[in-house]
Amino acid sequence: MKTKKKYKKQLLKSLKELAVAENTLLETMTNLMLLKELKDNNISFKEGDTFSFEDNIFDYSEDKNIRRLAKLRHKMLKTMIKLVDKNDFKDKEIEFLA
Repeated sequence: MKTKKKYKKQLLKSLKELAVAENTLLETMTNLMLLKELKDNNISFKEGDTFSFEDNIFDYSEDKNIRRLAKLRHKMLKTMIKLVDKNDFKDKEIEFLA
């Protein structure tokens, strides 16, 4: 029983690390897009402006590096979902994914 608990704890730790990595990827893709595509298309923002977008905007980027990162991020998200679905986690244990 103790081994099962340690296994589950390690799996949760892995999910938390994947969540951090996924968030970092999203931030990186956004910054890359802002640095290149928005600049190339003469789109600028003033302080206080907001920018909203659909998640799939990265899939259609002109920049192949952004598309590659987006593909990796999608695979990570699918893997995270499978890990959650295939294991017996309580809602409280995985609320960090919300």
